[in-house]
Amino acid sequence: MYIILCYDIDVKRVGKVLKTCRRYLHWVQNSVLEGELTGLEYQQLKDELNDIIANNDNVRVYSVRAEKWMKTEILGDSPVNTSSFL
Repeated sequence: MYIILCYDIDVKRVGKVLKTCRRYLHWVQNSVLEGELTGLEYQQLKDELNDIIANNDNVRVYSVRAEKWMKTEILGDSPVNTSSFL
């Protein structure tokens, strides 16, 4: 499945959340990551994030069956160099 993950995390935990997410997904914008995950990888990511986040934190995950079913349009300058993505 193709995942887009967005987060709004307290500054005390934001670094740890980003580091965890980057082990599974590509960082595309300040609080946004995306990438292809298996069901097991997705469950592992959720378990790890649940161990980090607190009640006032927010993580949103949007998923589609595969990247080919999703259209992405970028307006303005892309803040992350995507040329290194496979």
